[in-house]
Amino acid sequence: MISTATVVPAEWAPQTAIWTAWPADASEWNGDLATPRQDVVALVKALADEGNRVRVLANGREAEETARAALDRAAEIVPAKYGDIWLRDTGPIFAFRDGQRVALRFRTNSWGGKYDLPDDATVGDRVAELSGTEIERFDFVLEGGAVDHDGEGTVLATKQTLLNPNRNGWTQAQAEAELRRAFGTKKVIWVDEGLLADHTDGHIDNIARFVAPGRVVCQAAGGDDDPNAAILDAIAARLAEATDAEGRKLDVVCIPGVGLYRNALGEISPASHMNFIIANGVVVVPVYGTPGEAAALAALGEVFPGRKVVGVPSRGLLGCGEAGGGSFHCITQQEPVAQGSGT
Repeated sequence: MISTATVVPAEWAPQTAIWTAWPADASEWNGDLATPRQDVVALVKALADEGNRVRVLANGREAEETARAALDRAAEIVPAKYGDIWLRDTGPIFAFRDGQRVALRFRTNSWGGKYDLPDDATVGDRVAELSGTEIERFDFVLEGGAVDHDGEGTVLATKQTLLNPNRNGWTQAQAEAELRRAFGTKKVIWVDEGLLADHTDGHIDNIARFVAPGRVVCQAAGGDDDPNAAILDAIAARLAEATDAEGRKLDVVCIPGVGLYRNALGEISPASHMNFIIANGVVVVPVYGTPGEAAALAALGEVFPGRKVVGVPSRGLLGCGEAGGGSFHCITQQEPVAQGSGT
């Protein structure tokens, strides 16, 4: 039985390392590894520039050699097998149980059976092993990007993902019970759906994020032609009426959204500034060369006054067709500082 003392720290808590992975399988990237690798390099350097320890998994000799050449001293290159680079979903979720750090591991079913890749089911064990953290296993499907934590027992999630028949077939009550068992969750704030064309079936980390206890950030429509305008309005309205586990009414900060974004194939893509990564001293925000990005970065700068806010291009990771589909939060997993540790 999992202790009720299980706590998932908020992303803004002190971190000992950030894990990510090097694009290594050209077939997953339309034969083009150079473009997503450019985005990973920029992300890693933005993190390392603020003193973060970045540990980059590399699958195979070519990946190891190219990662070392591109990243130099900005990161530690760690040999490992994985399907693709989406460690937010395939890696462990680090938590504390009765003060001891644990790596929570869940089943993967390839985002509802869409992207079945070898070693995606086991890379989380490798990360836990390399971090020296005990594993706690749960026999249900869950991706890390499907839940966002405030560190005080409140979770943000979408019904589109967690209640999807292609995951566990849960009712809302069943989902809440399992999140309580795994994370010690006291309250789930539900949003109906995520962005159009999202490969993940609407992960929360692409639409709404906790930035402090009782405070969340989401996006406003980015122009009259924003295909997600109604969805974004509904998200903001739902959050504005919500209270957290402590009974606080949420302070909702709505920043300028990306707006209509088409990829190289002309497809509408789920580009979002919400897929940022919060690290020690810095917040790295995906940008796409759209008109509202400067205003979005300025707004996030006010949200994170104690951290440097850096916009980094993420068009390569977003990709097109079946390739890509995510951004910086999707490819990272933070490892929190052990409780009682000075490092």
